[in-house]
Amino acid sequence: MKAAYIEAFGGPDVIKYGELPDPSPRAGQIVADVFAASVNGADWKVRANHYGKSQPFPLTLGRDFSGVVSAVGEGVTDLRVGDEVFAVLEGGREGAYCEKIAIDAAIVAKKPAAMSHVQAAALALTGLTALCSIEDSLKLKSGETILIQGGAGGVASFAIQLAKHLGARVITTASASNVAYLKEIGADEVIDYNTTDFTTALSNIDAVFETVGGDVATKSFAVLKPGGRAAFIASGPKAPVPERKDVTSLRPNAARSRAHLDRVAALFEAGVIRPPEVSLYELSQAAEAHRVSEARHLRGKLVFKLR
Repeated sequence: MKAAYIEAFGGPDVIKYGELPDPSPRAGQIVADVFAASVNGADWKVRANHYGKSQPFPLTLGRDFSGVVSAVGEGVTDLRVGDEVFAVLEGGREGAYCEKIAIDAAIVAKKPAAMSHVQAAALALTGLTALCSIEDSLKLKSGETILIQGGAGGVASFAIQLAKHLGARVITTASASNVAYLKEIGADEVIDYNTTDFTTALSNIDAVFETVGGDVATKSFAVLKPGGRAAFIASGPKAPVPERKDVTSLRPNAARSRAHLDRVAALFEAGVIRPPEVSLYELSQAAEAHRVSEARHLRGKLVFKLR
């Protein structure tokens, strides 16, 4: 099968495109023919060894995909050959940048017929992460006000729509070029981070969902009301420690599960979630896609279309 993989850590140029062996399903697994796979910020961080993990090479990159079941392993009874599915790989088991993938059937969900493979790949990890952050960690309630940092990104744009669906007032940060787009998908207020310091513009916020990292993360505590809470997905494996004692800092656990993906599918089918804007790439263009992703100024998602 064709795959985009690395044999050493480094910059985008270490990504190779070539042949790797086809996978076979173990007990409890399925093999899927990959139709689309998305690019996530975690992908270039793995490639650059930001996580400091020892990995066997060659290492296929990528964390989420959409495709069609082509083989089932022993004990798999709820998925069949020909089923259209989408999934997020377990952490530490990267490998979606390829034509075929073996994955535990228990974390694979059926793709709705109305959702394209490109849309499913774009919504898989972003949707799962947003759900785990907004509903599971922050437990956002109707009537609350939430600040979502970096609204134009894939996870944040899903979170804006989800928070609005839950009945919250949604404020987000973005560049001026993204203001109209973010209001269109549900943001009540958009702060241009190039001209306005959100810490002086906002106060008494119930919850913050932080997707940017760096000093934006630590500054986010300042806008919370006493008893407020903030969830962080761009600040490493642990949430930042607040200087204030009257707020809660959370690091969501984006656990891979069929249940979360089924909810992503249901929200899509109900018209609650609009898929992000997508820029398509060939798998052979993985290095270029990583350069764009690593620059961190894109709107929506980058997706490889394989079939």
